[in-house]
Amino acid sequence: MLTDPSHKYRPFPPIALADRQWPNRTISQAPIWMSTDLRDGNQALFEPMNAERKLRLFRTLCSIGFKEIEVAFPSASQTDFDFVRRLINEGLIPADVTIEVLSHAREPLLRRTVEALQGARSAIVHIVNATSQAFRDQVLGMRRSEVLAMAVDAVRLVKQLTADQPQTQWRLQYSLEAFTATEPDFAVEVCDAVSAAWGATPDNKIILNLPSSVETATPNVYADQIEWMHRHIARRDSVILSVHPHNDRGTAVAAAELALMAGAERVEGCLFGNGERTGNVDLVTLALNLYTQGVAPGLDFSDIDKVVGEFEACTGMSVPPRQPYAGELVFTAFSGSHQDAIKKGFAVRQPDSVWNVPYLPFDPADVGRGYDAVIRINSQSGKGGIAHLLESHYGVVLPRRLQIEFSRVVQQHTDRHGGEIGAEALWQLFAQTYLDLAKPLRYRGHQLFEHAQGQGIQLNIEWDGEPRTLTGVGNGPIDAAVQALHCLGGAVSVRSYEERSVGSGGDAQACAFVELAAANGTTTYGVGLDANIVTASIKALISGCNRLGGDLGIMQFRKIEHAGLSADSTAASEATV
Repeated sequence: MLTDPSHKYRPFPPIALADRQWPNRTISQAPIWMSTDLRDGNQALFEPMNAERKLRLFRTLCSIGFKEIEVAFPSASQTDFDFVRRLINEGLIPADVTIEVLSHAREPLLRRTVEALQGARSAIVHIVNATSQAFRDQVLGMRRSEVLAMAVDAVRLVKQLTADQPQTQWRLQYSLEAFTATEPDFAVEVCDAVSAAWGATPDNKIILNLPSSVETATPNVYADQIEWMHRHIARRDSVILSVHPHNDRGTAVAAAELALMAGAERVEGCLFGNGERTGNVDLVTLALNLYTQGVAPGLDFSDIDKVVGEFEACTGMSVPPRQPYAGELVFTAFSGSHQDAIKKGFAVRQPDSVWNVPYLPFDPADVGRGYDAVIRINSQSGKGGIAHLLESHYGVVLPRRLQIEFSRVVQQHTDRHGGEIGAEALWQLFAQTYLDLAKPLRYRGHQLFEHAQGQGIQLNIEWDGEPRTLTGVGNGPIDAAVQALHCLGGAVSVRSYEERSVGSGGDAQACAFVELAAANGTTTYGVGLDANIVTASIKALISGCNRLGGDLGIMQFRKIEHAGLSADSTAASEATV
């Protein structure tokens, strides 16, 4: 049991920003995106990617539209160094993509890093050093002045080393590791010192990256910190303000969105939130969140399943079924009330109209998903979802009362068997319930004829495998067939009748729905499918009689026969009219 945490944890102190502006702003354009999948996301894997998988993911990131990709930590391993060299030597970097590499602020590592980039068309050298008090005291054993000097010396060295390679277009990024735990006055002091050392100008901007290396506060606190830096750093027109939110509290996406409102222009993160501990900000979710607000993200996730497949194949990680936008189940409704609302929303939606379908805040088609899996059936589902599946997969539009009736059949099935029932199994259950020709009463054929009292019918059936011929007269084919069926010994009446067309062209069939009532008041539906509408209607009548069973009284058939009334005589049926 968790006890009072106040002796162990303290709320993160808010920054003094009484006149904050970010709550009144909205995001009107996409940020500069920087993928750290090949560096931060790679080092966080159980088994880091080999060169071939890294290259495969690099190509995927390029195809999505990332223009800045952090590809390696070349001073950390020969594998990373060789990967950078391969990208450059084999000309694998698209002309509009800039690679970025990371290094700690130490001279041997920086020299190795710049060496790895030799011959690149354009490159970003990313320097990082920790600045927070906890790191200064517990990890580095340095004073503020020493940490500041480390950062400035690193920037000056990189400036010198890159000046010797003028064929490359160089840019510098500096990250204050543990920025969110760094005193604001010291953070801005370090930022101003490194931008001055680089000689940042509007034409030669420095990227200042302000990560929540460990997420320690609510997203609004991070936004306040970003806005404070946005207001106080020098040479603001010569700075690209970048953020790198982690997800320790599960709010990285919210933190990134609020940071953009607070003045950030660039976001670093990974596909599907991959990264150390709970991961980095999920760039897929962040980009598609912007898309749903009418902001073009500049990243292409129109085939999300392909992106998921590439990510999983390269990293060995799995995208959870509830992952926003990309999970298998995120556009799926099992709940009956949800299904009913979605079905009605689809029914009234007009093409090219503003998307406004209940329980679906996002059109699955925008990420390459169909509508087939929007509604799936289990024991929690209702009539609306069942009707939607039969309509969308098989073109059968059920009358409302039939929806209710069949939903009870499905409920009994799923309660008995458990789990989900797919569209194909649902159709099989529907056919078994309403269309099964192996029931006791079976249709064999019919002939219509004119009669003085109206329409006559000769109805050929089987009863328990024995052929019988029934004759009836009514005011139309359906009524005549009802009268013919009366000779089986039970009264039946038609409460409602509907017909639909299923399919189109030469393959079109008529689907008839007949709601029948027995003398005792029991009602049920019968369904018939046939190319001929009259045949479909008669099949529906027989389907309903089979469904009514003993309630209709057809078990009295043999008693009638034994009493001397022949079931294949016209007189027998006319006697019941």
